[in-house]
Amino acid sequence: MTAHLIFDEPDDRNRLDSMAQDVIGRPIDRSEGALKVSGRAVYAAEQATSLWSEQRTDCLFGILVRATVARGRVTSLDTADALAVSGVREVLQDPRLVRHPAQGMARKSPPQEVADVGCFGQPIALVVADSFEAAREAARLVRVDYETAAAELDPASAPSDLPEKKQSSQGDLDAAMRDASVSLDVTYRTPSMAAAAMEPHAALAWWEGDRVTLCGAYQMVSQNAEELADALGIAPEKVRVLSPYIGGGFGSKLGIAPEAVAAAVAAERLGRPVMVPLTRQQEFEIAHRRSETEQRVRLALDADGLLTGIGHEARVSNQPGETFSEPVQQATHYTYRGEHRSIRHEVARVNLTCAGSVRAPGEAVGVTVLELAMDELAEKAGIDPVELRLRNIPECDPESGKPFSSHMLAEALREGADRFGWTSRRQRGRQRKGEWLIGCGMAAAVRVNFLHKARVRVTLSGEGVTIESSMTDIGTGTYTILTQIAAEMLGIPPERVTTRLGDTDLPEGSGSGGSIGAASNGSATYLACEEIRRQLASRLGCAEEDLTLKDGRATCGNRSHDLAELVSEPLVAEGFFEPGKAMGRVRSSTWGAHFAEVAVNEVTGEVRVRSMLGVFAAGRILNEKTARSQCIGGMTFGLGMALMEEMVHDGRHGHVVSRDLANYHIPTNADVPRIEVHFLHERDAYGGTLQAKGIGELGICGAGAAVLNAIHDACGVRVRELPATPDKILAGLCGMQG
Repeated sequence: MTAHLIFDEPDDRNRLDSMAQDVIGRPIDRSEGALKVSGRAVYAAEQATSLWSEQRTDCLFGILVRATVARGRVTSLDTADALAVSGVREVLQDPRLVRHPAQGMARKSPPQEVADVGCFGQPIALVVADSFEAAREAARLVRVDYETAAAELDPASAPSDLPEKKQSSQGDLDAAMRDASVSLDVTYRTPSMAAAAMEPHAALAWWEGDRVTLCGAYQMVSQNAEELADALGIAPEKVRVLSPYIGGGFGSKLGIAPEAVAAAVAAERLGRPVMVPLTRQQEFEIAHRRSETEQRVRLALDADGLLTGIGHEARVSNQPGETFSEPVQQATHYTYRGEHRSIRHEVARVNLTCAGSVRAPGEAVGVTVLELAMDELAEKAGIDPVELRLRNIPECDPESGKPFSSHMLAEALREGADRFGWTSRRQRGRQRKGEWLIGCGMAAAVRVNFLHKARVRVTLSGEGVTIESSMTDIGTGTYTILTQIAAEMLGIPPERVTTRLGDTDLPEGSGSGGSIGAASNGSATYLACEEIRRQLASRLGCAEEDLTLKDGRATCGNRSHDLAELVSEPLVAEGFFEPGKAMGRVRSSTWGAHFAEVAVNEVTGEVRVRSMLGVFAAGRILNEKTARSQCIGGMTFGLGMALMEEMVHDGRHGHVVSRDLANYHIPTNADVPRIEVHFLHERDAYGGTLQAKGIGELGICGAGAAVLNAIHDACGVRVRELPATPDKILAGLCGMQG
């Protein structure tokens, strides 16, 4: 039985609030947590030993051979020395190999023809050997000849284009700037960034007849199966992808990637399982990067402190032919009022690592810059930064006129200011503790909200509940959230619920990306459970709405039964949730506010973040613990963006200079202060059947701006070229003294 809902109308029933099990929203531990901390949760690169050690021992290993020029064509490969290494089986040059990962939700192969080189580090061949060590050594010995071509390595001067759908304007911004009581026109720059997920990419493939199975680290396995099938030239039903546990993704594992296609091709060719892992250095050069940005922001303010004009121009980069470009202005369209508006989006075409989605694509860098500009405007106008934002919250989408599905920015700003003690801290002014200057900053948090189609199968038996979907858990808590939803709806303790994910043989979930997972797959789980409730109510002769399920018992009126008595045979239902017309009628977003206190050393330029506070509204919070964890992670991302993260390409050759965690700096425990996270109560009727919205990416949006605004408050230095490393702060301090 399939319960299918096309979401054409908002759902304001809030039925989860009236269920009896009382596990929704609770901060319960991860259901798969014990497996992870004990090492029993098997990740992609471990499959070669864990999966095959008991069944077969003939797994081979592959290492990608990668280009050493930025642009050109491979004319020949000398493989003699590589093939002479003991244990080497073959050096594969196959037209089905791919140059870089597919973009998220592509459902088709990324570019093939790897002999055409588009960037330094691009895969061009695969060495397969009996051991990882032999394959790695042999890959080093492959000699490649190229016909080189001039490469575009500088995004600032490379040829560019203007995607038509990403340009917009209304009113007359130039006139608004001329007539403004206070105006701001400033340019900021953010560097390329890497996802740097804890688990690097890896893929193990084997064939059984004409069907291939792939164990890998991928976020959207049902779509990845279609992408792999397209690359191999076979039907999608001939592909099975398994990704039960993923050690972080942040967008870097959205699309099928070179190692997966290479493993499948090699396994078919050699008739044995093949594992292709990436080293950390390869990960930095092959996985998608976040594009660098150059952003010009223009703001016009009238005498009452109301925005009359907003201009946001962005120049980003990607390889020629790629349709994805960092959607920098995604939230600028609707965050603040202003009748005169201009958006210009330019894409430079470069021969650098392919750009793609990295956590909160668009808002992570776009909201950060907009919130830096708002802070500068507030200072220039003599208005408190919180008050400036409060005055300029629009009543509806200022461009489309659509109503907001919900709007909690004002509540987040006020709650955050109160909890942080914003007013009292501002009144005290700058503080000094020896060499350290203390300051506070804040910023708004905004992130678009999406829904996606999803299928989930739920089975109720006398032993408990089983949930099945190809949906993945990339460390965000999907296993636990779906467990809680089914436990709540069917009145079963969570420990009696088993959740199976990350297998394309299961009903097609949305996959993890764009913060769509909880609301989309949760809605499908809800629908399946609601159908099972109807079947139980029918057996009891009552309406489903009158049925109470709690602790494994079903109660209707004055009758109560153990669920095991009602399910002599398992009850099975599939929930199929599809976004419909509802979301098209509104502007749906999540909201929040960031506050930070920092200390800046006036001698060294060092910055220490002393505290961070985030207040967020994202519809119904399904698990307080996992949601808080996501927000802390996002805020830590923002801290890294503000102070240290920078992916550097060599301007001469295009290779990644900062290609490991020794040179690409991310926050460690010593860098991260006490972080407080608070959630506002919200039920958004446009958030699917759960009244929930995405939370995974909201925490990063604006967090870095709060830190950078606090730096300015502490020492008076505005850093407009991120990250705010000590040399830039010292230069600013010296300039002020001069």
